[in-house]
Amino acid sequence: MDLDKEWLSVADICEYMEVSTFVVTRTLRSGELPAVKMGREWRVARRDFEDWLNAQRMESAARSKAARA
Repeated sequence: MDLDKEWLSVADICEYMEVSTFVVTRTLRSGELPAVKMGREWRVARRDFEDWLNAQRMESAARSKAARA
């Protein structure tokens, strides 16, 4: 996947994260990951995706740390 693109498609995110379109679309519809919908297609700004992914990593690390405490 080319992370140099300014806008990512659902397929781009699926390829990068190795998940199904259902998982990505559910995340977009819930508003958890900021996106715009152009007709039937979703687009995610690369910067928003990177920010969301980093936030997910930090949440996961915090949960792991709390579980070990």
